Amino acid sequence: MSGPALVLVAVVAVLFAAGFELLMQRSLIRVVVGFMLLGHGANLLLLIAGGAAGAPPLLGGPHRGRRMADPLPQAMALTAIVITFGVTAFLLALAYRSQLLLGEDEVQDDIEDRRVRAERRRRDELRAEDADPVEEGEAEGGGG
Repeated sequence: MSGPALVLVAVVAVLFAAGFELLMQRSLIRVVVGFMLLGHGANLLLLIAGGAAGAPPLLGGPHRGRRMADPLPQAMALTAIVITFGVTAFLLALAYRSQLLLGEDEVQDDIEDRRVRAERRRRDELRAEDADPVEEGEAEGGGG
């Protein structure tokens, strides 16, 4: 791999890391920005996967020693751009609707999630209480 390709790999890694970090936030705008960063990282990854530039793949005739470019990564990048645009528009509409209805863009806890979490805590506490205590004689080391 050459120097510019390594720089692109590092940029893709940073975009993916920042995108996943923002996706884990509770603010919907941060989720949208995180999704956009993931989309840009995926497009750069497809650009890297396409390899070096070559001759146009659909034009016939002599290419004077140049190999043809692979059209599949280019088609996949265009598809990824369209999908990212559509999902981003949908997420922005959801964030706007949430801002109108709730007055904030932060995701609230679900009541069912709170109930399951409280039930799990109770079960863990009961298990801790029901654990067999070590007998006093064995704990002191004077078993005989």
